[in-house]
Amino acid sequence: MLSFKVGTSSISKNKFTSRLSTSVACALLLLTTACSQDKTKSAQSIEAINVNNAVASNNISTLRIGYVGNSEPTGSLGWAKKKGILERELQKAGFKNITFARFPNGPNLNEALVAGQLDVGSLGDTPAIVLKARGQETRLLRISQFNTTAWLVAKKNGPRSLAELKGEKIATQKGSYMHRYLLGLLAEAKIAKDVKVVHLMTTEAKAALERGDIAAYATSSDLGPFLKSQGFPVIDSSANHKGLSGTSLVIATENFLAKQPDFPEKFNAILTEAAKDLKANSEEYYQYHAQITKYPIDIIKVSFPLKQVSEEPLPAEGVKLLEGTKKFLVSQGLAKSDFKLTDWVVNEQPR
Repeated sequence: MLSFKVGTSSISKNKFTSRLSTSVACALLLLTTACSQDKTKSAQSIEAINVNNAVASNNISTLRIGYVGNSEPTGSLGWAKKKGILERELQKAGFKNITFARFPNGPNLNEALVAGQLDVGSLGDTPAIVLKARGQETRLLRISQFNTTAWLVAKKNGPRSLAELKGEKIATQKGSYMHRYLLGLLAEAKIAKDVKVVHLMTTEAKAALERGDIAAYATSSDLGPFLKSQGFPVIDSSANHKGLSGTSLVIATENFLAKQPDFPEKFNAILTEAAKDLKANSEEYYQYHAQITKYPIDIIKVSFPLKQVSEEPLPAEGVKLLEGTKKFLVSQGLAKSDFKLTDWVVNEQPR
């Protein structure tokens, strides 16, 4: 049987002021790589699962998957793991072990891919695009979720509109799809030069809003509705703006795919089966998702509508969103170079 080893990062919670000083040094570099503190987190993530980096032959028996999020992956990847679909099908493909490494955000996962510590990564569109634009040899396997909502939540007794954010400090997890949403929103509202955007992990957002350290926070699809349920006012969401919602992607290194040319077809078949199964067993899936994220199930149902889960590798709506995100990142100088999505998408090998 396959052995599943789930790694977790050891993430210390520093004071918010320390985070602000760190963010100044990071600036937009966080879009492509994390600062020294976050590099330590990546190393801890990889160490925690004892990833074997000595893969020298074409006979790869261990598949190393990295993901951004909670103690376990969610969506079709997490469901494939929980239901045994991943184990069953990858065993047929010759993989004896699967290791999972959890990362706090996309830039950390990017580092591990570049370092050759991972074969496959599940992450948001912004860090994946930025990595590819740097010339790193990755290929797009799948859009696993599309139209992922980002939220702009304000502190209590604070701003209630975009106009009232002028002169204020807004935080977000830089390098994420929420960051791309925030930048797009500020540009659209023509107030980008009137606010200060700082880096703050989602795990620290609620406390920072409660203390009044920040006026607002651009946050993820699940934390947004949760903060709203806790009395924090919502100023905006990406659902109100065409092209500002996110997509979740699955990418792989070209080095790995060169040794496993039939992997994309097999892996996509697994995630398609898992996507169909979680939709057919939605209540069971939502219970699982709520258990992993520690959010109430009603919050999960709002933040993770099943229509966003892709049953095919490249849904047309997801591709359109991804293209828009790429163009925005390139136009803002946040992605180093442009590239064609068709050149990034892996060509599945026929059986």
